[in-house]
Amino acid sequence: MELHKDSGSLRVIIDVSYTSADEFIDFIENEQCQFIESLGVDGLKKFEWYVNEETNTATLIEEFDNAESFKEIATKAIGTPVNLKFREITTFESMTILGDVSDEMKENLAAMGPKFRTFKAGLN
Repeated sequence: MELHKDSGSLRVIIDVSYTSADEFIDFIENEQCQFIESLGVDGLKKFEWYVNEETNTATLIEEFDNAESFKEIATKAIGTPVNLKFREITTFESMTILGDVSDEMKENLAAMGPKFRTFKAGLN
């Protein structure tokens, strides 16, 4: 492990709420995850949902090798039927991006109001 060296990886944390747990869970298990996998983005390391059915809230954690992999998946997914359905069945609450992204990506994501955090210290 190296101390205080930025690995260049990027993490995206998205929080949503939803109305129907059955509909949401069926969607992420049987549509969204398969769709994301089918995009074939080599730099995607993790795409993991964590759900609280008592409060109808969920958190998505995405991990990428680098910012370019994030840009690739965002470009491929936006406007697709799966992405549009996701937007219909959820209410977007927040997005946090951990790692460095280009000014262009910041501009493209501005409508979602993301919080950006850059690496400063740690072990990897």
